[in-house]
Amino acid sequence: MDFTITFFQLFWLILKIASPVILLSVAIIVALGQIAGRQEKWPAMEALYWSFITATTVGYGDIRPTRRWSRFLAVVIAFNGLILFGMVASIAVMATTEASQLHADLSLIRELEEIIDDDIDAESEETIPEEDGKN
Repeated sequence: MDFTITFFQLFWLILKIASPVILLSVAIIVALGQIAGRQEKWPAMEALYWSFITATTVGYGDIRPTRRWSRFLAVVIAFNGLILFGMVASIAVMATTEASQLHADLSLIRELEEIIDDDIDAESEETIPEEDGKN
């Protein structure tokens, strides 16, 4: 459970740091989707839906552009979506790596502490043989 908490703490921290780039990417997706929607004469919500379906590269096909400029924007939106979700995936990988290294280091420290404690306990239990006074 400690690993999961550490992962989410790191994930949100790194996501917060990268948020300007991520928000810019989302804004580009929305803006280009609205431009394509106006050209295709779609309602604003349908254009928003289409832009994010295109950005995720799912592409259901229920709404599709028919004009060349809108199709070009679809390619730009899809490419931008790949970059956006690639950034989020890389942030998740980075958080996982850092959390696993942190917890691996902690478990190593705990193991070393146990070994040292066991050695100290073993030394204190050893009895020193008494000398008889014979030389």
